Amino acid sequence: MSADTADAAADRLRSRRVDLGAAEDEAEAMFERGWTDGLPVVPPTPERVERMLTGTTRAADDLVAIVPPNLVECTVEKAAINAVMAGCRPEYLPVVIAAVEAACTDTFNMHGLLATTWFSGPVIVVNGPITRAIGMNSGVNALGQGNRANATIGRALQLVVRNVGGGKPGEVDRATLGQPGKYTFCFAEDEVGSPWEPLHVTRGLDAEQSAVTLFAGEAPRGLADQLSRTADQLATTFAACLRTVWHPKAVMAFDALVVVSPEHARVFRESGWSKERLVDELGARLQIPGEDLVRGAGGMAEGLDEAFRDSIVPKFRDGGLLIAHAGGGAGFFSAIVGGWASGKLGSDPVTHPVGT
Repeated sequence: MSADTADAAADRLRSRRVDLGAAEDEAEAMFERGWTDGLPVVPPTPERVERMLTGTTRAADDLVAIVPPNLVECTVEKAAINAVMAGCRPEYLPVVIAAVEAACTDTFNMHGLLATTWFSGPVIVVNGPITRAIGMNSGVNALGQGNRANATIGRALQLVVRNVGGGKPGEVDRATLGQPGKYTFCFAEDEVGSPWEPLHVTRGLDAEQSAVTLFAGEAPRGLADQLSRTADQLATTFAACLRTVWHPKAVMAFDALVVVSPEHARVFRESGWSKERLVDELGARLQIPGEDLVRGAGGMAEGLDEAFRDSIVPKFRDGGLLIAHAGGGAGFFSAIVGGWASGKLGSDPVTHPVGT
């Protein structure tokens, strides 16, 4: 970009310009100003921000959301700046914007998610044609490193919350331990290989509509079952592992996202189980006698009040189990992402369409 073009770009942008001294190192300067998540970020020069803005048809000064905890306005330009810093390409920007919009709803409750001492942070599941258009990973190592779109979209949301909203660890972010997913936790669902309708369709959108689903989740935990060859057997394993979300005696107040791998999905497919049936079967296996849940039962002080002793209590509330399909084709391993507090006391998942 020429000097004249760069000057014109700077004139169009409204964000405060920070000029560094000739002897300042850009990466170190951004660390010192508190703009990073602990890893180096890309300097958001006017040229880079202008290039990022080509990824959306929205005007740079359009309001995206009011970002907690400080309730600061985030424009498309501000989202683009943080997308640059995260390492995004311009074509990722609509997904970043959709994630910011979803995170800043009262339903998702990003402020509460920041303030909790639990491990949780925003998990982004992306669905629809855009996942293939921008090259997101839904296969081998889908929840891990190595894919630029997965890594930077989730990171961009976290940087918006930090740099625009003021949500910094040790301040409003009060997590006792935290977890690596608070850098970034974003993946695409494998819709092509799935035996079921995609997550966004389960949650009410059309299959051809690209969308993000935000879930307030902890780090993924492994779920292994290499011997079950019927859906009934495998669902029993899934239920036993799901029993441990938050605490084996914690019920109704915490959701879970189950990421089913292709080999496990094949077992369910060959048994003819729909996603709805899987959820129903898991729910039936997770009806827990109150005598196992009350305080002191099993030698554990945690638990419900004695009044629940003669009750049967479900582990999860209605709608509290989300199912997505992703992962490599080898390995009878799936994953459970435990949730934070659900409903009015915490967060509900939000599915939001991706615009242009």
